[in-house]
Amino acid sequence: MRTVAQAVARVLADAGVEHGFTVPGESFLGLLDAFAETPELTLVSTRHESGAAFMAEACGKLRGVPAVAMASRGPGATNLSIGVHTARQDHTPMVVLLGQVPSTKLGMESFQEVDLAAMFAPLANWSAQPASAAEVPGAVAEALARATGPRPGPAVVAVPSDFWDEPFPGPLPVPEPSPAEAPDVAAAAERLGAARSPVVITGARDPASHRELVATAEELGLAVYTGFRRQDSFPEDHPNFAGHLGLSVPDAQIKALENADVVLSVGMRLDEVTSQGFRFPLPEQDHLRLPPSALAELRARTPGRRRDWSTAHAAVREFMAPPEFDSTSAPHPTEVVRELRRLAPRDAVVTNDAGNFSGFAHRYWCFTEPRTQLGPCNGAMGYAVPSAVAAKLVAPERTVLAMVGDGGALMTGQEIETAVRHEAPVVVVVFQNGLYGTIALHQVKSNRPMSAVGIGAVDFAGWARSLGAAGHTVDTRDQLEPAIRSALGEDRPCVLDVRIDPDVLTADARLADFLES
Repeated sequence: MRTVAQAVARVLADAGVEHGFTVPGESFLGLLDAFAETPELTLVSTRHESGAAFMAEACGKLRGVPAVAMASRGPGATNLSIGVHTARQDHTPMVVLLGQVPSTKLGMESFQEVDLAAMFAPLANWSAQPASAAEVPGAVAEALARATGPRPGPAVVAVPSDFWDEPFPGPLPVPEPSPAEAPDVAAAAERLGAARSPVVITGARDPASHRELVATAEELGLAVYTGFRRQDSFPEDHPNFAGHLGLSVPDAQIKALENADVVLSVGMRLDEVTSQGFRFPLPEQDHLRLPPSALAELRARTPGRRRDWSTAHAAVREFMAPPEFDSTSAPHPTEVVRELRRLAPRDAVVTNDAGNFSGFAHRYWCFTEPRTQLGPCNGAMGYAVPSAVAAKLVAPERTVLAMVGDGGALMTGQEIETAVRHEAPVVVVVFQNGLYGTIALHQVKSNRPMSAVGIGAVDFAGWARSLGAAGHTVDTRDQLEPAIRSALGEDRPCVLDVRIDPDVLTADARLADFLES
């Protein structure tokens, strides 16, 4: 007879789940056994629960199918929460399975006890703690349904540790996702057909949606904006591309959106950054919402039309054009990104951490292929390295690049050891400037002294080698290209420690400009 844990593993595998990420804990030993016994499931042991959660989130982004993040009660679960919040804000399907104290000790403030269902309720689509062992597989099936419903996201099940090894004699439950509300494509087609200057804001990353949106934009004459850190949802070199709605968008790139009479959002919620502080859509603009699956019908119902978006796209091209650099200067973040883009394959997966340096990747990479960008829409530091490891495990045939600042690397960079252990040759590029640049910029812009933003000098290349990876230090511009070529040719994980000037805060701002004013 199956145990509860074995039933859960089978429910997950039958739903298409392939990976689980965890720091193993004593409160879910039976589940660890069940994962090891189920050939369709791969269990990855990480160095920290935040790394496990970020890996599961990245896996869900790339596959469109939930991965599992697992952690033990109390401290393990709280460590995991950062990635759960990331999945919630970015609509990423994820199943979270947490060990809990034994059922006989619930409610007694037992060792490491936390009300996990209540703790995760505001961070997840759904959270629950089954009252009996027999309810656990059904709760996991429900979590799968909630994670992949109309609004994808994380779903959490906390399970008392004594439930995992209990027998489960019943039939296996099957997830039953809630049906999405049928879109009114006819009404959308009528409004678009009469529109003067319609634009699209998209965040749908999968290849099918990517193709459908390109076809729709071309046939119906639509300008297309991509949502924050969803630049891979439309080719940035396409003449209908009007810009990435990220941070500090120049006025010239907003004009097409300001002048639109109809705004069609496809495959995403208009979050605070994408909507530019909830400014868009403007009150006088019609806001239509459609899933990517409705685009073919939309084209069939809407008369074809051509519109000239050359002015909008020219603003994009000007913004993305890199400046010239003094040949004697230290490596500039712009130059690092553009050289990586030149040498890496077009379908390379780029994972990006939070911080000022990330703006260089947003501005200068030029995303053209679907599912090539992984970044935390909630601005969580420490995302890039774990997500790169997951991306390489999910898509071993693709080149995977992690771009991370020294602050983010010191938070979760130990997952390079996980990459070494699993023979996942990722390339990690550390932009080392010895500074929490985002906070320093906020401080100096508001005429405050810089405080608590310094980061000590670290030999990231030597650190990488100590973990079994390759490591190279880049101090000068002439070292950059050979170091990148070497890293891309490695058959093991490789870290490039690129020493950049701390005075360069963003592509348009230098620290000295504020300190001298």
